[in-house]
Amino acid sequence: MKILVVDDDVNIQKLVTIHLNREGYQVLRAHNAQEALALLEEQTADLAVVDVMMPGMDGFELTRLLTKDFGIPVILLTAKGQLCDKELGFLAGSEDYIVKPFEVKELLFRVAVVLRRAERAMETVVKAGNLLMDRKSFEVEIDQETILFPLKEFELLSLLSARKNKITQRAALIEQAWGADYEGSEQTLNTHINRIRDRLKKYGASVEIQTVRGIGYKLEEIK
Repeated sequence: MKILVVDDDVNIQKLVTIHLNREGYQVLRAHNAQEALALLEEQTADLAVVDVMMPGMDGFELTRLLTKDFGIPVILLTAKGQLCDKELGFLAGSEDYIVKPFEVKELLFRVAVVLRRAERAMETVVKAGNLLMDRKSFEVEIDQETILFPLKEFELLSLLSARKNKITQRAALIEQAWGADYEGSEQTLNTHINRIRDRLKKYGASVEIQTVRGIGYKLEEIK
């Protein structure tokens, strides 16, 4: 599991990183929202721990982007403990809210809970428009017609479908289909995405794959 830690306090950033590493998590570190978003152009994350008070874009706005556009669950980390600030955090889309100073054990517990919740949310059957995918039987239906997809294309399309209307980074798609150790050309991903597009169009799917320049792809319903 890969966790993005965004905090302009270097000491807090190091503390959180050390303990997450000890638990076996990979950690991406950023000092502000801009650095975090730049990192996500190249890599993916399963969870983000975000400080609220940062220079430039604050943690609330970054949380909105991470949850809405990237589908990354967020735990907000902040010195603010007022009820109104917690409300703003949850309204922005955060999964949890931890007030500084905090116990490291509590942070690790909350990280584990949010990750388990995210895993349970990955449904076996995924629906997008007239596209239905069963991740257990590896079957694809378009307008109730069963279509055979090669395994790699199925894995890519299932991830995009599960994250409908959200950006999926190229790194996440490559890892889904070829594994984290893949060292081949990114052109292979482009070729598979284009084949999926052709199949969706051929069978009249009411969804299409949009390219998000410099980041990845997004599945959207055709209006």
